[in-house]
Amino acid sequence: MNLSIDRSEREHTAEEYEVTALYQRLIESWNKRDADAMSATFAEDGEQIGFDGSQLVGRPTIASHLQQIFTDHITPPFVCKLRSVRFLSAEVADLRAIAGMIPPGQSDLNPSLNTHHTLLAVKREGEWRIALFQNTPAQFHGRPELVAEMTAELRKTLS
Repeated sequence: MNLSIDRSEREHTAEEYEVTALYQRLIESWNKRDADAMSATFAEDGEQIGFDGSQLVGRPTIASHLQQIFTDHITPPFVCKLRSVRFLSAEVADLRAIAGMIPPGQSDLNPSLNTHHTLLAVKREGEWRIALFQNTPAQFHGRPELVAEMTAELRKTLS
């Protein structure tokens, strides 16, 4: 999996690493087309809002929907760049990333598949799980230069 993580000068906490690892498991599961592993990253009452706007609530519903996607479609893998992890409390974290995809049979990112990832993680019984994952298309209508900038930034993660 291609996941670039910005490393700033400051020290990162164990909690930041745990939330980042949760996101990595989510993306790796998508890239492996493993619906069960992907849905397992969610809290039992977790929610996923897909690229097409579909809204899924609950781990079993998420697993079923993902299995259907993986069965019916050849899904390209994500190429991601982590932007930030921000703690809203000791048990709630907001992770932001950008992502793109290289469609099967192609060698470059398809800018029309660029997306913003927003992940809200909650810590319950000592374990981080996804409360909300939103995959929002990054089309920047009327601003093609922003699409080009994002695509260029994601391409850097490939090298």
